[in-house]
Amino acid sequence: MTVRLIAVRHGPTRWNRDGLMQGRADIPLDGPGRREVARWRLPDWARAAPWRSSPLRRATETAHILGLDHVITDERLVEMDWGRWEGCSLAGLRARHGEEMRTNEARGLEFRPPGGETPREVQARLHPLLRELAGSGAEAVGVVSHKGVIRALLALATGWDMLRGPGFRVPEGSAQVFRLEDRDRLSLACPALALVPERCG
Repeated sequence: MTVRLIAVRHGPTRWNRDGLMQGRADIPLDGPGRREVARWRLPDWARAAPWRSSPLRRATETAHILGLDHVITDERLVEMDWGRWEGCSLAGLRARHGEEMRTNEARGLEFRPPGGETPREVQARLHPLLRELAGSGAEAVGVVSHKGVIRALLALATGWDMLRGPGFRVPEGSAQVFRLEDRDRLSLACPALALVPERCG
């Protein structure tokens, strides 16, 4: 059975607007972020699906504003751990660490912030969740999560090794739609879905 999986990135926070790495920091949506999420519209098939959310407030607030009832929080959907780099900007890290940062970024799926986790480790914690969702008996499922988690899902779905540009983005106000087959095998069902106002069947 093929399960349709829709992954929604949480709404904007003040740290998003400032270009800062949030990671596990529990930053809530700001006022403009809440108003933006209130404009989002999910496809009808997605609204009727069972949903899970990262436990971080920016994700649970997004689910609440979207009117998603009975959402289950799941620690496996929490953002990638940026360790000591939480609260920093990518541009600032590149300027401060120079060649060391370039070398780290060139590791692709093995990129590790100091004290944090790699994208491959994010994928490892997602695999059991994907198997659960695939075996849930639902035709469609939804998750509210974070950019790093959705990038890890995209890498699983497309074979992207994060050693080069992905050819796709995870913009705010967007969702990714995947096909989930054979327990935890993912493929990309359509390009990024704009929640205002476009829809993906």
